[in-house]
Amino acid sequence: VAIKVLAPGYYASQDVRTPVKIAVAVLVITQLLNLVLVPRMAHAGLALSIGLGALINALWLLIGLLRRGSFRPGPGWLLYGLQVLAASALMAVFLLWASEHFGWVQMRAHSLQRAGLLAVMVAAAAALYFGVLWVAGLKFRALLRR
Repeated sequence: VAIKVLAPGYYASQDVRTPVKIAVAVLVITQLLNLVLVPRMAHAGLALSIGLGALINALWLLIGLLRRGSFRPGPGWLLYGLQVLAASALMAVFLLWASEHFGWVQMRAHSLQRAGLLAVMVAAAAALYFGVLWVAGLKFRALLRR
């Protein structure tokens, strides 16, 4: 999604080449990541390399727009970014803890019980994420008005 938001910043200044060059470079990086990650992690390595490629692409586009002066973040964006980063980090820690304490494959429960437990974990992770944002002072109503 970030790429679809950032690329028009280049198109507006009649620069179509830069996003394409970045995309080609990121495609090469993603394929190299596939060579490293897929043999070790199978399908999870493929998903990770694609996700990392998208992140690299978006960051590269953002850095380019910042260097050109085409994009200047408004006041409050740094705080918002730190709030989201903190909430994401705590949610990731919770999910890592949960993945170590629940052997999903070895669990001898019925598939509906496993699905229910997974739904509880996802709901708990979401509650933790939004709870951390709330404690960090994020104003949800103000965010929805933007």
